Amino acid sequence: MKRSREKAAAELFAVLYPRLAGWCRRLVDDDETAHEIASEAFTRLWARWTSVSEPRGFLYVTAANIVRDHWRRLERERRAMRRATVEASVLPPAEQSDPSVRLIVQALPERLRIPTLLHYYADLPIREVAELTGRKEGTVKADLHAARELLRAHLRRSLDHIQ
Repeated sequence: MKRSREKAAAELFAVLYPRLAGWCRRLVDDDETAHEIASEAFTRLWARWTSVSEPRGFLYVTAANIVRDHWRRLERERRAMRRATVEASVLPPAEQSDPSVRLIVQALPERLRIPTLLHYYADLPIREVAELTGRKEGTVKADLHAARELLRAHLRRSLDHIQ
């Protein structure tokens, strides 16, 4: 029993790890961090191996959450460095001066962020995103539309502020 469990996990790792690590790489823009995130997602899957019915979905959702935490930590570090090195009156807040899509996606509510990451960053079709999130395809489409509208509005505000 344990042997077959380990074999199944090893096969799953061989098939999914490269794609998951590549997806994480696109999100965090750093090879080492991407591999750490993908490895952590597999570690968490292994810890729940017997209770996870859809390992691929579990891996991507888990990795998306770890990426979100990574982005939050980086933003906290950036803010701390800015406070330590620059007077607040000299530079506008980062949200106004950096219309980074990554930061905007990070700020989306989880209901919109997870489908956005799965569909646009993991290149999963809407049908699979619906299965992985336990939602209807129409709901996923509506969530993706709402996310795009929020992203569009935020980018417009950011660009208007810069000009």
